[in-house]
Amino acid sequence: MPTRRELANAIRALSMDAVQQAKSGHPGAPMGMADIAQVLWCDFLSHNPANPNWANRDRFVLSNGHGSMLLYSLLHLAGYELPIEELKQFRQLHSKTPGHPEYGYAPGVETTTGPLGQGISNAVGMALAEKIMAAQFNREGHDIVDHYTYAFMGDGCLMEGISHETCSLAGTLGLGKLIAFWDDNGISIDGEVEGWFTDDTPARFKSYGWEVIDGVDGHDAEQVKAAIEKAQANTTQPTLICCKTVIGFGSPNKEGTESCHGAPLGDDEIAATREKLGWSHAPFHVPEDIYAQWDANTVGGEKEAAWNAAFEAYSEAYPELAAEFSRRVNGELPSDFSEKADAIIAELQANPQNIASRKASQNALNAFGPLLPELLGGSADLAGSNLTIWSGSKGVEANDASGNYIYYGVREFGMSAMMNGITLHGGFKAYGATFLMFMEYARNAVRMAALMKQPAIFVYTHDSIGLGEDGPTHQPVEQVVALRSTPNLDNWRPCDQVESAVAWKSAIERNDGPTTLIFTRQGLPQQNRDAQQLANVAKGGYILVDCDGTPEYILIATGSEVQLAVEAAQQLSEQGKAVRVVSMPSTDVFDKQSAEYRESVLPSTVVKRVAVEALSKDSWYKYVGFNGAIIGMETFGESAPAGELYKHFNITTDAVVEAALAL
Repeated sequence: MPTRRELANAIRALSMDAVQQAKSGHPGAPMGMADIAQVLWCDFLSHNPANPNWANRDRFVLSNGHGSMLLYSLLHLAGYELPIEELKQFRQLHSKTPGHPEYGYAPGVETTTGPLGQGISNAVGMALAEKIMAAQFNREGHDIVDHYTYAFMGDGCLMEGISHETCSLAGTLGLGKLIAFWDDNGISIDGEVEGWFTDDTPARFKSYGWEVIDGVDGHDAEQVKAAIEKAQANTTQPTLICCKTVIGFGSPNKEGTESCHGAPLGDDEIAATREKLGWSHAPFHVPEDIYAQWDANTVGGEKEAAWNAAFEAYSEAYPELAAEFSRRVNGELPSDFSEKADAIIAELQANPQNIASRKASQNALNAFGPLLPELLGGSADLAGSNLTIWSGSKGVEANDASGNYIYYGVREFGMSAMMNGITLHGGFKAYGATFLMFMEYARNAVRMAALMKQPAIFVYTHDSIGLGEDGPTHQPVEQVVALRSTPNLDNWRPCDQVESAVAWKSAIERNDGPTTLIFTRQGLPQQNRDAQQLANVAKGGYILVDCDGTPEYILIATGSEVQLAVEAAQQLSEQGKAVRVVSMPSTDVFDKQSAEYRESVLPSTVVKRVAVEALSKDSWYKYVGFNGAIIGMETFGESAPAGELYKHFNITTDAVVEAALAL
């Protein structure tokens, strides 16, 4: 029977061979962490390669995603549908083995990693989701939600600020099913980290409330095994296992140095490594007895079958809970949600309120929340300003995780990455909020949600210079342009309570990507709509005010500036001009509509167009053309009451009228 070291050497060989064949990659981390991975995957990880989506599987996250060949080797050896041909195509176009782990490419990849610190933060979200699901669904004698989240991370993950945000919160929330492994090899791209990373990492994590198991030899299987057993025994604290390793373990001339971090070892060094490791097999060849020891299909199938039997007993004892659990983990909304939501929206249109769209958002949550047990909200210490707490909100705490609202603290980036982890775990519709300006702190996690096609909902309030006195540090100008330019991200900036509710419904029903909901601080008048206009709001852009015949002018606006366009249209009409007002709460959704619909709203024959939005002008040229006009921001804001700021920056009804007449 192969020894543990021989099993680990299979990872080392596959990793260095794949990197060499690709002529690029990172062999150091896979070779250094192979022994840890062997113990975890062969002795502890509960998973079934035949069903990578088994609801109660353990989650494994490779936060130091540059070491992707570690994960691909593990998936291949364990028996996932990732044949050796895919490892030979490492980093090649259309392979299942891209340079960094990409969610949706290979079965068993739980999240996209590579931007350091986000993988461990996703893992915190996954562990939190497990804890909340367990609190909501488990009953005495029926622990149907009972799995671990494991994460590997390197020095880079620990240097990134996001790891401080999320690991701190993980300790506060007592995520006892989260076990993280620190690959303490002392090397990063620039060399030995002692010149720039001298943190007392164990003390740091102890201060967070983690259990810390320090001084583990990452190349001693028995030490690693004992550490994992100790971590599993602690159900009230997350655990950090500090593993001292040698980067590029087995490479005679490059191990322990940065030269094996991010480049192929080279043919001569690979030959020398094979000799040192006692691995005499050809490139990409793994002996059958080693495959047999690695294969997890039999054990995994047995574990899933046992869970299925337990779930059957749970279904008999608690049929309604079991049905609800299945619905939620399958990502299905309640069958009557859409119909009930439409009725709520129609009721809002029939009962006008002139309120801030952030308040309209809260009203929508109060209306939709009781229909959606899976709704899991939160805010980055701005609940009272974002208005994200609704009447049915209950805080999630370390000792009672049955709630549906997370107090993230001042952790915008961490919140957003945790939301991605929660969404990837399944069972929830996660939303989290901050001011639009502080999307900047969270930008990369929003991008990752779009990249992974995860339907997280990012709520951003205080959406323009209209927030007023807090001044330019808090007044967003260029942020929405960046959001609109992000592939697969839907962005909504509604003009009143009706559009706000439609935006929420669209975000909730979307299952192929994230949505941002962008709301005002200041009050907004409700617009008049007939039934067809109300139905067209969901198309992202629609005719709000029209004229007889073909319009001479088209005024396009979003959010708080829609009223300016409506008032300008009235003035122009009084001067005998034919004017159409288009409210475009979501350019992203509008652009997905048919060419016929888009032409009906913005006919190409009408070239006199004015767009108005109290944000950067850059995203509007594609709708007004170079010969159109844009009323918006070209500088940062100022500190003053909102009304004065709109006048100061000439974002007014008169400015819209003048711009139109000047065309």
